[in-house]
Amino acid sequence: MARQLQLLGAAIALFAGFSSVAPLAEAYDPLDPTGNITIKWDIMQWTSDGYVAVVSIYNYQKYRHIQAPGWNLGWVWAKKEIIWAMVGGQATEQGDCSQFKVNIPHCCKREPTIVDLLPGTPYNMQIANCCKGGVLNSWVQDPVSAVASFQISVGRSGTTNYTVKAPLNFTLKAPGPGYSCGVAHEVKPPTKFISQDGRRTTQAHVTWNVTCTYSQFVAQRAPTCCVSLSSFYNETIVNCPKCSCGCQDNITGPGSCVEGNSPYLASVLNGLGKSSMAPLVQCTPHMCPIRVHWHVKLNYREYWRVKITVTNWNYRMNYSQWNLVVQHPNFDKVTTIFSFNYKSLSPYGVISWYSCTFLIIFVNSIFNVLANNRYFAADDTGMLWGIKYYNDLLMVAGPDGNVQSELLFRKDPSSFTFEKGWAFPRRIYFNGDSCVMPPPDVYPWLPNSSPVLKASSLVRPIAIWTALLFLWLRM
Repeated sequence: MARQLQLLGAAIALFAGFSSVAPLAEAYDPLDPTGNITIKWDIMQWTSDGYVAVVSIYNYQKYRHIQAPGWNLGWVWAKKEIIWAMVGGQATEQGDCSQFKVNIPHCCKREPTIVDLLPGTPYNMQIANCCKGGVLNSWVQDPVSAVASFQISVGRSGTTNYTVKAPLNFTLKAPGPGYSCGVAHEVKPPTKFISQDGRRTTQAHVTWNVTCTYSQFVAQRAPTCCVSLSSFYNETIVNCPKCSCGCQDNITGPGSCVEGNSPYLASVLNGLGKSSMAPLVQCTPHMCPIRVHWHVKLNYREYWRVKITVTNWNYRMNYSQWNLVVQHPNFDKVTTIFSFNYKSLSPYGVISWYSCTFLIIFVNSIFNVLANNRYFAADDTGMLWGIKYYNDLLMVAGPDGNVQSELLFRKDPSSFTFEKGWAFPRRIYFNGDSCVMPPPDVYPWLPNSSPVLKASSLVRPIAIWTALLFLWLRM
């Protein structure tokens, strides 16, 4: 064991050395290392004083999506540009356009903010991939719905590849903070477009790409979900840790939560701030908008069953197109998901550093030895989400504010055990945000063996010694 710990320490030190020279992303997600939102700006044609462009937003994140009230996109013009017209989107403010007497621009602000149009917009105001109310699905759940587009006609910008300038300081809100966007880079060659009949290809005059990454620490200071645990073999119910997402403080923060049976509940929900994005949660010890409960339900000869319940404690939010990401060592043996969609995620197959690949395999092998091959698997991460039109909408807090399903796993004789909390997940994410887990030392463990069972293991040695003693006395 000492030798293994020495090797582990050396591997960690070597990995730290690689990390110090390798470029690290500020918002790096180990489960989705290449996930980002890419903004593509394609100039399609020139006009007398500017150009017409198609701006597309691609959500390349595996499990993080943008839900209602949707995204809004902002930037700062590099020169004195204006927006003459838009299709598929609109600026939230027109700005000061008093210098224009005849043709009034759509927006004259130097820092415009653009939002998507709502479903049901007239067809003459639509383009492809527009008008979803700003909602973008995650790439795993629905790649088709993970794209948004709008068309923009820009004036006073320059009319050639050499005089036009890319916008600066892009911002993306979804609808709150969390995303940080880089600078616009010109893509060469520009984007190519294929006609519907597939027989003709055209290309943009200029293409700029902007990459935006997400950080949960930027999005909110406190967590947004927590996990509770229970099992059939132990009466203990491990609740979410107290104050997981904040604490009840009626002195300095009155109105931070509301009792579920309060007679004033309706007036609070319909009063001022009812449309605020700030959650209004039911008063609980954990104070989280979302609680995920993992219950080890049944044990069969070759299978074992788990029940997952997701409860919404937020009175201000319907969670549409929600999803869970669960890390558990037995997900490579999942056989049936009864009322959720499921897809396996493989976060370990995308590492591009050859030296680090060897290093991580080496470190993982040491951990496997230390953990008796129980805690690490090549495919230990799964994504769960609701079935469309059935349970893809998690209602606000109340009787209908929960969704649930059961999972059936096949037992692996080489690794399966109920001991020491193995049956519970290592990490759970709700809508891409990491949930607060209970400390491992309070997990429901198997009860200790009964004294009768312990004594039975001594029957054979006692019988042998009794026989030897009997023979010795006969001699």
